[in-house]
Amino acid sequence: MELWDIYDENRVRTGKTIVRGQTWGNEKYHLVIHVAIFNHEGKMLIQRRLKDKKPWPNMWDVSCAGSAVAGEDSKAAAMREAKEELGIDIDLNEVRPHFTINYERGFDDFYAIVKDVDTKDLKLQKEEVQDAKWATLDEVKELYDKGEFVQYFFPIIELLWQVRDNYDGATKRAKRQESLK
Repeated sequence: MELWDIYDENRVRTGKTIVRGQTWGNEKYHLVIHVAIFNHEGKMLIQRRLKDKKPWPNMWDVSCAGSAVAGEDSKAAAMREAKEELGIDIDLNEVRPHFTINYERGFDDFYAIVKDVDTKDLKLQKEEVQDAKWATLDEVKELYDKGEFVQYFFPIIELLWQVRDNYDGATKRAKRQESLK
């Protein structure tokens, strides 16, 4: 049984919890995280969900994602999900989410980090993940267009590439452009 903290519309914990899958009213929200892990070549580590994993069975997704469990903050949930789903230790203690998407049921924090990982060293969570690989933005777009990648609003995926090594996407891009001169 997985318990989630319930938040109000201002992202304040209410002190109440809900059991995952339990029916609840519209006034209740919970916290979800997504972590996009990039290598120094600019590729994102993507994972393929199990064939019977709901939602989005057999689809490719960002590196890892999941709901925060009761008592966890966003960072703790993100670090736990990376370890559980991929066997990767990440340290987000000095990192804020790059952005948050507010959705009908809560708050979805997105992290974008750079960490070189050999896919042979991954320890995939057998209950959730069947495969993982490095992919370029063009490769992810192709999977998305074929309906094989979770159908996020695609500019969110593109934004992850833009902010992967900073928080505004502009600073590093300006430095890259300057170095090309």
